[in-house]
Amino acid sequence: MNASVAVIDIGSNSIKILVAQRAATGGVEVLKYRTIDTRISAGISSATPCLAEDGMTRGLEAIRALLADAAPFAPARTVLVATSAVRDAANGPEFRERVRAATGQTIRILSGDEEANLIGRGLTCDPALASLRDFYVLDLGGGSLECLKFRDRQVTQAVSLQLGCVRLTEKFVPDPAAPFSAEADRRIAAHCAETFERSGFAFNLPPGSTAVGTGGTFTTVRTILAAQRGITLDATPPDLVVSTIRTQLREIGALPLAARQQVSGLPPARADVFPTALATLIAVADRGRFTSFRHSLFNLRYGLAAEALST
Repeated sequence: MNASVAVIDIGSNSIKILVAQRAATGGVEVLKYRTIDTRISAGISSATPCLAEDGMTRGLEAIRALLADAAPFAPARTVLVATSAVRDAANGPEFRERVRAATGQTIRILSGDEEANLIGRGLTCDPALASLRDFYVLDLGGGSLECLKFRDRQVTQAVSLQLGCVRLTEKFVPDPAAPFSAEADRRIAAHCAETFERSGFAFNLPPGSTAVGTGGTFTTVRTILAAQRGITLDATPPDLVVSTIRTQLREIGALPLAARQQVSGLPPARADVFPTALATLIAVADRGRFTSFRHSLFNLRYGLAAEALST
Protein backbone atom coordinates (compact mmCIF):
# COMPACT_ATOMS: atom_id res chain seq x y z
CA MET A 1 0.00 0.00 0.00
CA ASN A 2 1.18 3.53 -0.77
CA ALA A 3 2.02 5.85 2.09
CA SER A 4 -1.08 7.59 3.37
CA VAL A 5 -1.78 10.97 4.97
CA ALA A 6 -4.47 12.00 7.45
CA VAL A 7 -6.06 15.44 7.37
CA ILE A 8 -8.26 16.76 10.19
CA ASP A 9 -10.22 19.90 9.35
CA ILE A 10 -11.38 21.78 12.46
CA GLY A 11 -14.29 23.82 11.16
CA SER A 12 -16.84 26.07 12.79
CA ASN A 13 -19.71 23.57 12.58
CA SER A 14 -17.94 20.23 12.39
CA ILE A 15 -14.59 18.48 12.56
CA LYS A 16 -13.76 16.09 9.74
CA ILE A 17 -11.07 13.61 8.81
CA LEU A 18 -9.82 12.39 5.45
CA VAL A 19 -7.26 9.60 5.22
CA ALA A 20 -5.94 9.32 1.69
CA GLN A 21 -3.15 8.02 -0.49
CA ARG A 22 -1.92 8.79 -3.96
CA ALA A 23 -4.09 7.06 -6.56
CA ALA A 24 -2.61 5.24 -9.53
CA THR A 25 -3.99 7.99 -11.75
CA GLY A 26 -2.09 10.61 -9.73
CA GLY A 27 -5.17 11.87 -7.89
CA VAL A 28 -6.28 11.42 -4.29
CA GLU A 29 -7.65 8.02 -3.24
CA VAL A 30 -9.88 8.06 -0.17
CA LEU A 31 -9.23 5.44 2.51
CA LYS A 32 -11.37 6.88 5.32
CA TYR A 33 -13.55 9.89 5.97
CA ARG A 34 -15.79 10.91 8.84
CA THR A 35 -17.54 14.03 10.12
CA ILE A 36 -18.38 14.86 13.74
CA ASP A 37 -20.70 17.81 14.41
CA THR A 38 -19.20 19.85 17.25
CA ARG A 39 -20.23 23.52 16.77
CA ILE A 40 -17.12 24.93 18.45
CA SER A 41 -17.94 28.34 16.97
CA ALA A 42 -20.83 29.44 19.21
CA GLY A 43 -20.39 33.18 19.84
CA ILE A 44 -18.45 33.72 16.60
CA SER A 45 -20.49 36.81 15.70
CA SER A 46 -19.61 38.74 18.88
CA ALA A 47 -17.26 41.73 18.83
CA THR A 48 -14.59 39.60 20.50
CA PRO A 49 -15.24 35.98 19.44
CA CYS A 50 -14.25 33.42 22.04
CA LEU A 51 -14.50 29.62 22.02
CA ALA A 52 -16.77 28.42 24.81
CA GLU A 53 -15.47 25.87 27.30
CA ASP A 54 -17.97 23.20 26.23
CA GLY A 55 -17.14 23.85 22.57
CA MET A 56 -13.43 23.33 23.21
CA THR A 57 -14.20 20.13 25.13
CA ARG A 58 -16.34 18.79 22.26
CA GLY A 59 -13.64 19.77 19.79
CA LEU A 60 -10.88 18.00 21.67
CA GLU A 61 -12.99 14.85 22.07
CA ALA A 62 -13.74 14.84 18.34
CA ILE A 63 -10.07 15.28 17.43
CA ARG A 64 -9.09 12.37 19.67
CA ALA A 65 -11.77 10.18 18.08
CA LEU A 66 -10.68 11.07 14.55
CA LEU A 67 -7.01 10.45 15.32
CA ALA A 68 -8.05 7.01 16.56
CA ASP A 69 -9.88 6.46 13.26
CA ALA A 70 -6.67 7.25 11.37
CA ALA A 71 -4.38 5.10 13.50
CA PRO A 72 -5.03 1.74 11.72
CA PHE A 73 -3.80 3.29 8.46
CA ALA A 74 -0.48 4.34 10.04
CA PRO A 75 -0.39 7.63 8.10
CA ALA A 76 3.06 8.87 7.20
CA ARG A 77 1.89 12.38 7.98
CA THR A 78 -1.01 13.81 9.99
CA VAL A 79 -2.14 17.38 9.36
CA LEU A 80 -4.52 19.31 11.62
CA VAL A 81 -5.86 22.63 10.36
CA ALA A 82 -8.32 25.14 11.77
CA THR A 83 -10.33 27.76 9.93
CA SER A 84 -12.64 30.63 10.84
CA ALA A 85 -13.76 29.63 14.35
CA VAL A 86 -10.27 29.15 15.80
CA ARG A 87 -8.69 31.77 13.55
CA ASP A 88 -11.05 34.49 14.80
CA ALA A 89 -11.30 33.44 18.46
CA ALA A 90 -9.43 35.42 21.10
CA ASN A 91 -8.68 32.16 22.90
CA GLY A 92 -7.78 30.21 19.76
CA PRO A 93 -4.17 29.83 20.99
CA GLU A 94 -5.46 28.25 24.21
CA PHE A 95 -7.42 25.66 22.23
CA ARG A 96 -4.39 24.91 20.09
CA GLU A 97 -2.29 24.35 23.21
CA ARG A 98 -4.92 22.03 24.71
CA VAL A 99 -4.91 19.93 21.58
CA ARG A 100 -1.09 19.83 21.48
CA ALA A 101 -0.86 18.83 25.14
CA ALA A 102 -3.49 16.09 24.79
CA THR A 103 -2.49 14.64 21.41
CA GLY A 104 1.00 15.86 20.55
CA GLN A 105 -0.42 17.36 17.34
CA THR A 106 0.04 20.98 16.31
CA ILE A 107 -2.86 22.79 14.65
CA ARG A 108 -2.05 24.88 11.59
CA ILE A 109 -4.25 27.99 11.46
CA LEU A 110 -5.16 28.75 7.86
CA SER A 111 -5.58 32.33 6.74
CA GLY A 112 -8.64 33.10 4.66
CA ASP A 113 -6.50 33.20 1.51
CA GLU A 114 -4.84 29.86 2.33
CA GLU A 115 -8.21 28.26 3.00
CA ALA A 116 -9.69 29.51 -0.26
CA ASN A 117 -6.73 28.40 -2.36
CA LEU A 118 -6.56 24.95 -0.74
CA ILE A 119 -10.28 24.51 -1.42
CA GLY A 120 -9.50 25.34 -5.04
CA ARG A 121 -6.74 22.76 -5.12
CA GLY A 122 -9.12 20.18 -3.67
CA LEU A 123 -11.75 20.89 -6.32
CA THR A 124 -9.26 20.29 -9.11
CA CYS A 125 -8.83 16.74 -7.73
CA ASP A 126 -12.46 15.94 -8.56
CA PRO A 127 -12.49 13.87 -11.79
CA ALA A 128 -16.10 14.90 -12.42
CA LEU A 129 -14.94 18.50 -12.85
CA ALA A 130 -11.99 17.71 -15.14
CA SER A 131 -13.68 19.22 -18.21
CA LEU A 132 -14.33 22.61 -16.55
CA ARG A 133 -11.95 25.42 -17.52
CA ASP A 134 -13.59 28.67 -16.36
CA PHE A 135 -15.78 28.33 -13.25
CA TYR A 136 -16.57 29.62 -9.77
CA VAL A 137 -16.22 27.76 -6.49
CA LEU A 138 -18.35 28.60 -3.43
CA ASP A 139 -17.65 26.85 -0.11
CA LEU A 140 -20.06 27.77 2.69
CA GLY A 141 -19.07 26.88 6.24
CA GLY A 142 -20.16 27.88 9.71
CA GLY A 143 -17.83 30.84 10.01
CA SER A 144 -17.02 31.93 6.47
CA LEU A 145 -17.81 31.68 2.77
CA GLU A 146 -14.88 31.07 0.43
CA CYS A 147 -15.31 32.34 -3.12
CA LEU A 148 -12.94 31.48 -5.95
CA LYS A 149 -12.80 32.24 -9.64
CA PHE A 150 -10.97 29.94 -12.06
CA ARG A 151 -9.82 30.82 -15.55
CA ASP A 152 -8.26 27.97 -17.53
CA ARG A 153 -8.29 25.94 -14.26
CA GLN A 154 -6.11 28.47 -12.46
CA VAL A 155 -7.35 30.55 -9.51
CA THR A 156 -7.51 34.19 -10.56
CA GLN A 157 -9.41 35.57 -7.56
CA ALA A 158 -10.08 34.19 -4.09
CA VAL A 159 -11.72 35.81 -1.08
CA SER A 160 -12.87 34.62 2.32
CA LEU A 161 -15.99 36.41 3.53
CA GLN A 162 -17.50 36.34 7.02
CA LEU A 163 -20.79 34.93 5.76
CA GLY A 164 -20.79 31.56 7.52
CA CYS A 165 -24.19 30.19 8.56
CA VAL A 166 -23.42 30.05 12.30
CA ARG A 167 -22.13 33.62 12.23
CA LEU A 168 -25.15 34.97 10.32
CA THR A 169 -27.65 33.00 12.41
CA GLU A 170 -26.25 34.58 15.57
CA LYS A 171 -26.34 37.99 13.93
CA PHE A 172 -29.73 38.01 12.21
CA VAL A 173 -31.95 35.27 13.70
CA PRO A 174 -33.20 36.24 17.17
CA ASP A 175 -34.73 32.83 17.90
CA PRO A 176 -33.29 29.91 15.86
CA ALA A 177 -35.93 27.61 17.40
CA ALA A 178 -38.74 29.56 15.75
CA PRO A 179 -39.69 29.39 12.06
CA PHE A 180 -37.33 31.37 9.85
CA SER A 181 -38.80 34.82 9.32
CA ALA A 182 -39.11 36.94 6.19
CA GLU A 183 -37.31 39.72 8.07
CA ALA A 184 -34.30 37.48 8.78
CA ASP A 185 -34.27 36.44 5.13
CA ARG A 186 -34.33 40.07 4.00
CA ARG A 187 -31.56 41.14 6.38
CA ILE A 188 -29.31 38.22 5.42
CA ALA A 189 -29.77 38.94 1.71
CA ALA A 190 -28.96 42.62 2.22
CA HIS A 191 -25.92 41.82 4.35
CA CYS A 192 -24.61 39.34 1.76
CA ALA A 193 -25.04 41.87 -1.05
CA GLU A 194 -23.24 44.55 0.96
CA THR A 195 -20.40 42.15 1.88
CA PHE A 196 -19.89 41.11 -1.74
CA GLU A 197 -19.87 44.75 -2.82
CA ARG A 198 -17.13 45.58 -0.31
CA SER A 199 -15.10 42.47 -1.17
CA GLY A 200 -14.52 43.33 -4.80
CA PHE A 201 -15.17 39.73 -5.85
CA ALA A 202 -16.30 39.91 -9.47
CA PHE A 203 -18.76 37.47 -11.03
CA ASN A 204 -17.53 38.31 -14.50
CA LEU A 205 -16.92 34.98 -16.21
CA PRO A 206 -18.93 34.39 -19.40
CA PRO A 207 -22.67 33.94 -18.81
CA GLY A 208 -23.53 30.33 -18.10
CA SER A 209 -20.20 29.54 -16.42
CA THR A 210 -20.53 26.77 -13.85
CA ALA A 211 -20.77 27.59 -10.15
CA VAL A 212 -19.34 24.69 -8.14
CA GLY A 213 -20.65 24.36 -4.59
CA THR A 214 -18.92 22.50 -1.79
CA GLY A 215 -19.22 22.29 1.98
CA GLY A 216 -21.82 20.97 4.41
CA THR A 217 -24.78 23.05 3.24
CA PHE A 218 -24.60 21.84 -0.36
CA THR A 219 -24.14 18.26 0.84
CA THR A 220 -27.19 18.60 3.11
CA VAL A 221 -29.36 20.03 0.31
CA ARG A 222 -28.47 17.03 -1.83
CA THR A 223 -28.88 14.54 1.03
CA ILE A 224 -32.40 15.85 1.74
CA LEU A 225 -33.28 15.43 -1.95
CA ALA A 226 -31.90 11.88 -1.86
CA ALA A 227 -33.99 11.06 1.22
CA GLN A 228 -37.13 12.45 -0.42
CA ARG A 229 -36.52 10.26 -3.48
CA GLY A 230 -35.53 7.17 -1.51
CA ILE A 231 -32.09 6.94 -3.14
CA THR A 232 -28.47 7.38 -2.07
CA LEU A 233 -26.55 10.63 -2.22
CA ASP A 234 -24.36 9.28 -5.02
CA ALA A 235 -27.47 8.47 -7.08
CA THR A 236 -28.75 12.05 -6.99
CA PRO A 237 -27.74 14.42 -9.79
CA PRO A 238 -24.91 16.75 -8.68
CA ASP A 239 -26.58 19.82 -10.20
CA LEU A 240 -28.61 21.60 -7.49
CA VAL A 241 -31.16 23.92 -9.06
CA VAL A 242 -31.58 27.23 -7.22
CA SER A 243 -35.37 26.93 -7.39
CA THR A 244 -35.04 23.68 -5.43
CA ILE A 245 -32.97 25.47 -2.78
CA ARG A 246 -35.70 28.14 -2.58
CA THR A 247 -38.30 25.40 -2.10
CA GLN A 248 -36.27 23.85 0.73
CA LEU A 249 -36.00 27.24 2.43
CA ARG A 250 -39.73 27.87 2.08
CA GLU A 251 -40.72 24.42 3.38
CA ILE A 252 -38.04 23.72 6.00
CA GLY A 253 -37.73 27.35 7.11
CA ALA A 254 -41.44 27.38 7.95
CA LEU A 255 -40.91 24.65 10.56
CA PRO A 256 -39.96 25.22 14.19
CA LEU A 257 -36.61 23.75 15.21
CA ALA A 258 -38.06 20.58 16.75
CA ALA A 259 -39.78 19.73 13.46
CA ARG A 260 -36.71 20.68 11.41
CA GLN A 261 -34.68 18.20 13.43
CA GLN A 262 -36.97 15.44 12.16
CA VAL A 263 -36.42 16.22 8.46
CA SER A 264 -34.84 13.19 6.83
CA GLY A 265 -31.36 13.98 5.54
CA LEU A 266 -30.93 17.11 7.68
CA PRO A 267 -28.46 16.48 10.54
CA PRO A 268 -30.24 17.58 13.75
CA ALA A 269 -27.14 19.49 14.88
CA ARG A 270 -27.36 21.67 11.75
CA ALA A 271 -31.12 22.27 11.84
CA ASP A 272 -30.88 25.59 13.70
CA VAL A 273 -28.56 27.20 11.12
CA PHE A 274 -29.82 25.46 7.97
CA PRO A 275 -32.40 28.10 6.96
CA THR A 276 -29.74 30.80 7.22
CA ALA A 277 -27.39 28.67 5.12
CA LEU A 278 -30.05 28.26 2.42
CA ALA A 279 -30.80 32.00 2.46
CA THR A 280 -27.09 32.68 1.99
CA LEU A 281 -26.83 30.31 -0.98
CA ILE A 282 -29.81 32.05 -2.57
CA ALA A 283 -28.17 35.45 -2.00
CA VAL A 284 -25.00 34.16 -3.68
CA ALA A 285 -27.02 32.80 -6.60
CA ASP A 286 -28.78 36.13 -7.01
CA ARG A 287 -25.45 37.98 -6.94
CA GLY A 288 -23.85 35.67 -9.52
CA ARG A 289 -27.06 35.17 -11.52
CA PHE A 290 -26.76 31.40 -11.15
CA THR A 291 -29.66 29.06 -11.85
CA SER A 292 -27.86 26.04 -10.35
CA PHE A 293 -24.77 24.89 -8.45
CA ARG A 294 -22.68 21.83 -9.33
CA HIS A 295 -22.08 19.98 -6.07
CA SER A 296 -18.68 18.45 -5.35
CA LEU A 297 -17.50 16.57 -2.28
CA PHE A 298 -13.90 17.55 -3.04
CA ASN A 299 -12.94 20.46 -0.82
CA LEU A 300 -10.39 21.76 1.68
CA ARG A 301 -9.42 18.33 3.00
CA TYR A 302 -8.66 17.10 -0.49
CA GLY A 303 -6.51 20.15 -1.19
CA LEU A 304 -4.56 19.56 2.03
CA ALA A 305 -4.19 15.85 1.23
CA ALA A 306 -2.90 16.66 -2.26
CA GLU A 307 -0.45 19.15 -0.72
CA ALA A 308 0.76 16.63 1.88
CA LEU A 309 1.11 13.82 -0.66
CA SER A 310 3.22 15.99 -2.95
CA THR A 311 5.85 16.83 -0.26
